[in-house]
Amino acid sequence: MKNLIIRTITGALFVILLVGGIVFHPYSMLILFTLISAMTVWEFTTIVNRNMHLHVNRFITSVAGAYLFVAVWAFNTNIMGAEVFIPYLISLIYLLVTELYFDRPDNILNWAMAFMAQLYIALPFASLNTLCFIATSAGVSYYFWYALSLFIFLWANDTGAYLFGSWLGKHRLFPRISPKKSWEGSIGGGFTALAASQIIASFVPFAETMPPLTNHVLWAGLALITVIFGSWGDLVESLLKRRLGIKDSGNILPGHGGMLDRFDSALLAIPAAVIYVYTIMLNIIH
Repeated sequence: MKNLIIRTITGALFVILLVGGIVFHPYSMLILFTLISAMTVWEFTTIVNRNMHLHVNRFITSVAGAYLFVAVWAFNTNIMGAEVFIPYLISLIYLLVTELYFDRPDNILNWAMAFMAQLYIALPFASLNTLCFIATSAGVSYYFWYALSLFIFLWANDTGAYLFGSWLGKHRLFPRISPKKSWEGSIGGGFTALAASQIIASFVPFAETMPPLTNHVLWAGLALITVIFGSWGDLVESLLKRRLGIKDSGNILPGHGGMLDRFDSALLAIPAAVIYVYTIMLNIIH
């Protein structure tokens, strides 16, 4: 019971912080996800260093991940041009060159994990800016609904998957990686996310002027994309933890584990949502 109370309080505070950071202001979104990017990269490099006996530079890798979010934010808001990425490129070069000065058997793995942290964690978080800042004829507008809805769909999917999986789950979805997940739970989670998308569609336009039917279809499409890639993201982190021999990626969130445990689904869902919004939705509108 004590663990359930702690888990509930932590989860509620987490949701409030995330929703508030996204909705309140572009600057609150910047501060929140810059910190999240740095903390998640730090956590990832910590567990690979400890469990794979590596020597990834956690500080530079984490700073680079945080800076990438800031750089993409500044670029998408038209505050700065492409020159904003120069420090990030310097940090990547630094991570490559410094390994030349250490005669260690794990040099290549250090490179691999440092750059995996950028591709697997920092880049997806930075891509949130592409969802939030939309270029219009009047300039760049902050449209937080794509990013916010993505997390709503992930939470709805997790809730539905747990309920339907506990009630009906018999057929294992991916027993080699995650024995507890079932097809019934995954399908139930998908329907829950689709229901959430239709509620959002009733109040929020997918773009400026959308016919009601098209609006509902487009939101449903985003929910479906989020659920599919979010499920894969969950499995990717499950495989990572299984190979590293750990239960949780960290303990920063009491009752919920670490940052990777909370954002694993989002790390694949965010890039997929960007592709959906910019290659499908915009093509339909124009």
